[in-house]
Amino acid sequence: MYILEEQRYLHEDLERLEQGIADRVREEPKHIRDRLNRDHEIAQLLDQIQKQSDSLLNLYKDENGTRAGEIRELSTGDPFDAFYKQLGDIREHHARYPNEQAENSEQRYKQRRGDPSAPIATVVDTIFSGEEAFGRFFDLNTCYDFFLNLSNVKRLTYLQYLEHFDNFAAGYGGVKRSDKMTDQYLNYVGELAHYLEVFMRRTRPLENSDNILSEFDEEFGKLWEKDEIEGWQMESAMSDPKAALTNTEAIWCEDCERDFKNENVYKNHLTGRKHIKAAEQRKQRQQDATTGSGDSKSAVVSSTRLKEKAIAEREYRVKRLAGLMSTERSDTRINVERKQGMTKREREQELENLLNASDVPRDTGEDGEGEEEDEDKIYNPLKVPLGWDGKPIPFWLYRLHGLGVEFPCEICGNYVYKGRRAFEKHFNESRHIYNLKCLGITNPTLFRDITKMEEAIKLWDKMQKEKKQSKLDEGSVVQMEDGEGNVMPEKVYYDLQKQGLL
Repeated sequence: MYILEEQRYLHEDLERLEQGIADRVREEPKHIRDRLNRDHEIAQLLDQIQKQSDSLLNLYKDENGTRAGEIRELSTGDPFDAFYKQLGDIREHHARYPNEQAENSEQRYKQRRGDPSAPIATVVDTIFSGEEAFGRFFDLNTCYDFFLNLSNVKRLTYLQYLEHFDNFAAGYGGVKRSDKMTDQYLNYVGELAHYLEVFMRRTRPLENSDNILSEFDEEFGKLWEKDEIEGWQMESAMSDPKAALTNTEAIWCEDCERDFKNENVYKNHLTGRKHIKAAEQRKQRQQDATTGSGDSKSAVVSSTRLKEKAIAEREYRVKRLAGLMSTERSDTRINVERKQGMTKREREQELENLLNASDVPRDTGEDGEGEEEDEDKIYNPLKVPLGWDGKPIPFWLYRLHGLGVEFPCEICGNYVYKGRRAFEKHFNESRHIYNLKCLGITNPTLFRDITKMEEAIKLWDKMQKEKKQSKLDEGSVVQMEDGEGNVMPEKVYYDLQKQGLL
């Protein structure tokens, strides 16, 4: 192909790609599967634009001078000679391949409308599992099984694991720092971080995931250099856990990072294998800290510290990704809790309805409009809320969550919340907090479960009075003594002095 013709073809292809993206953005599908399919198609078209633009820029650079020679040939010679030469090449090609089908470039990037009677296989159908419901929920069952196989971990249910999987502190489902230095734990946090990263790429194809992950790595690098990663500070920089002990009789073991009720129990555990292993690991960390505190140019980073950094980096990425997808996480917890009250048959029926929700595309003709209007009429005599599929939720689920119970809130303008969950959740929402600030209340955390404006104002006034009283009482703490040895508060002393009574 000639250079100028190839440039013209690339320009035309870029315009058709832009038109294809515009056609897809113009539509707003109702079902989540159709929306994800549209986003993935747009992402593929954007990648194609990037590829074609790179090829076009390379042609304009003309490093070997072929384009300049072709322009010079057309400008100085007879243009019809070049035209008939290209026409002869095209005829020769079609004579050699007479059965070759010509591609219609106008239909290349248009949306394909399949047969309404046959289901259309899409990209989204193959990249999500049934538990994920086309990107609405997490499927952390594999990571949960991996977590249960770790040593010295707190046994959590799957629902508890969904709540604490990004909390790696001991006591919340995590393990101690000494128990994290294993290949099994490194593989676990790596698998968890990899799943969240892939899930974000699948559910948000139009976002620049590489840029987001690079920002996470950059933030982690800065915090690691400052030694501010929680739970992974150098041994010398970590705070003394003895200060947190409230029981004066308890004895703290720095090697095992735990306290013992009395001295006898503490002495008996010193000969155990766990204590000896923990003491060796702590000694190694202290040596690493001593090595790292020297000259930064000549310091040698130990293999232990490198492994700690690798584990801490994966934990940090899990925390940031979980925070970025907090909506999917909360929806997953609600979905798991809901499914625990369903039978096997109801779960299978729900999955079947989900898969068949948008198999048949809607007819845009005149006859199809009437059918759509009939389908949109939903029989809902009990006035129960609609689910994610646009249909009324089961009545047993309506009763289970107490959605029939109404909770009015006068602070929110007599807004009525249906169900205890929505009522408790609204205390942290912006509407309730903003209305409290309009009443002059600047500390809304202490006003939970208060819905009456009068009660809130009275409580706030009482808190302000107590605060002022405490400031006034501070003046009576300092005692003064006059020349005769009489002791009195500082305020009384200065009042008598001003009156000349001293």
